[in-house]
Formats: sequence, structure tokens, C-alpha cells
Amino acid sequence: MEDATSLPASTHRHQTPCVPPSSRAPCSSLAPSKPTPEPKRTPAVPSTPPSSLTPASQQAKRSRSPTTSLHLPAPPKSPRTKPRSQSAILLLTDVFGLNLLQNKLLADSFARAGYLTLVPDLFAGSPAPSDINDPASANFSIPAFLAAHQPPVTDPIIASAISHLRGSLNISSIAAAGYCFGGRYALRVVNPSPGGADVAFAAHPSLLTDEEISGVEKPVSVAAADRDELLTAARRAEVEGLLLGAGGRYQVGVYGGTPHGFAVRANYSVESERFGKEGAFLQAVGWFDEFLVGRG
Repeated sequence: MEDATSLPASTHRHQTPCVPPSSRAPCSSLAPSKPTPEPKRTPAVPSTPPSSLTPASQQAKRSRSPTTSLHLPAPPKSPRTKPRSQSAILLLTDVFGLNLLQNKLLADSFARAGYLTLVPDLFAGSPAPSDINDPASANFSIPAFLAAHQPPVTDPIIASAISHLRGSLNISSIAAAGYCFGGRYALRVVNPSPGGADVAFAAHPSLLTDEEISGVEKPVSVAAADRDELLTAARRAEVEGLLLGAGGRYQVGVYGGTPHGFAVRANYSVESERFGKEGAFLQAVGWFDEFLVGRG
């Protein structure tokens, strides 16, 4: 297996990590290309159904950085895409990791929007089963899995990915985009410790502590589902109050008719979920454009 640091910048890097509940998709990352001037830019929306792979996903190779497995696609060379030079997105997946196709497609979408996107393997190649309700997953324990992936284990993996972006790929500005399990860590990396990112977006985040929310020091955007059993309306109000108290720039968007996981594993036959997934993606890209790149 090749070392990620030895691969060309345009090489897609990937290994199977975490994947969201049974119907969502994986991640990808991208390598920078020269900016192409364009009068008007429309971000790519991750509307590709799970049955169809983007070229980046089809061509992805498995590789490792010194300590982290990752998936890394490059922005396409197209006048429709405006590469964000020296900026990158660190995509932190749900518990289904890189094994989930939707996670990779989501990463490819960020790449098409012009951002180099890196998706680290947060689970050492052993994410949660993509369908935890399948009889074959009867021995899988969610509490045990989460207990094995607490901050002392996960923070160093993310720190290694950030180091790879800044040191090996010469990225100066990093946006953290976290989903469910990864949403917690998107906020952690805009805290003083462990830190490492410049702006954050979290979709249907879970397991957030009050200290992690009130400690944010960089711009934070949250996309929430109105039918989320892990981030209830009452808890959502608390999160918003804590972000307000933190005194920084923040945004909380609530998408009606959506369940937990909608920003990754939306059911496209349900209009509210389709709209919610596309809206959350555009929310993230708009937030990163504003606070990572600037409108210039």
C-alpha cells in the first residue's frame, strides 16, 4: 500500500472507515488545481443517487498517510468550478465511515465545489455496520463502539489529518465538516484544544457536550433535522443558546420533514429529505466561502 505522502497531489486516496446508517453515503477529498476565473459560480449539490458513482469515486485508490487512512479526490478542471487555493475541507464522517458510499459522494461534491477534501478513517478500518438492523450485525454494540472511539482515541487521528493537510499539502486554511459522530469533532477542532481548523459546519451532530459548544472560538454553522432523536428540539435550543453565549459567528438551520442523518443518507423519494440534504450542502459551502475564503 502506498504512503499518501508519496502520491501526486491529484491522486485520490481512500480507505474504508466510517459509514452512516443503512442508507447514506461516503466521503472523498481532492487535490488543488489552479483557479479558473468565472463570473458566476454555483456549488455542486450532492444529488447523485447511491447507485451511481462519480468519476472521483470510481478512480479512488486506497492509501495511507503516516498515521491516517484517508480518501482524497481532486477538484475537476472545469470552468464551472473555482478551486479554493490553499483551502481544504476536513470531512469527519458518521460512524459508518468510508465504507459508506454516500460519504465518498459527499466528499466528491465538496471537491466539485472547488475544495480539496480529505476524509480520514476515524475507525481504523472497522466502522459500524452500514445496516445495524441487519441480523448479521446482531453482535454489534453501539455503546461499546462509541466507548471505543472517545476523544482520546479520535482526536489524534484528526490531528494527524490536519498535520497532513498543512504540512504535506501546504494548506493554510481548513474547514471542518462533520456529520453525526463527526459533528462533535467538527466543533472540537474550533475549540482552543484540540483546535486545528479555522471554521466548522456540523450536520445533525451527536454527543456534543456543553463545554465543546460554549468553547468554540471560530465561526460555526449547524444543520439540524426537525425529527432528530439524538438532537431534540429542546437540546437544539440549548445548543443555540450556548453558541450565542460563546460570542462568535454562528448559524443554526433547521430542515423540516427530515430525520437524523438526512445530510448524508437522505431518502430521495421523500421531497423534504432531498431538499434538506441539498440545502445542508449549500449551507456548508456558503459558510466556508464566507469565512474560509471570503467574498473578495
